[in-house]
Amino acid sequence: MNLRESWLLFALGSAFFAALTALFGKLGVAGINSNLATFIRTIVILLVTAGILSLRNEWARPTGLPNSSWVFLVLSGIATGLSWLCYYRALQLGPVSKVAPIDKLSVAIAIVLGVLLLGEQLSWSLVIGGGLIVAGAIVIAVF
Repeated sequence: MNLRESWLLFALGSAFFAALTALFGKLGVAGINSNLATFIRTIVILLVTAGILSLRNEWARPTGLPNSSWVFLVLSGIATGLSWLCYYRALQLGPVSKVAPIDKLSVAIAIVLGVLLLGEQLSWSLVIGGGLIVAGAIVIAVF
């Protein structure tokens, strides 16, 4: 397996950085408006992404993108923004040790949506793994 092209490597990186996001976010929203914190975070993400595009010489005109790509990328951006606004407010109000795991219910929801809307195959490992995520979130939220 080529590690530079492995979805698993990037997924693990995503999980690691998401954990840091929760920790740093909890510390960052202390004493400020959670919406302002989300705005600052968004600016930083834009700058980091622009830096990566520049270093890798990957800038390109997006004029050739299909209309469906534009629609779904805009919808994804709206969903991301709403998710971040909710996440930072939750971090401001609750402990990171409860907010972050409950946020990961998105994994179980994504499994269901992938099966229902994208026609992805449901397997026992997905059912059991998704069920354990839901069960874990319930235990964390209730106890």
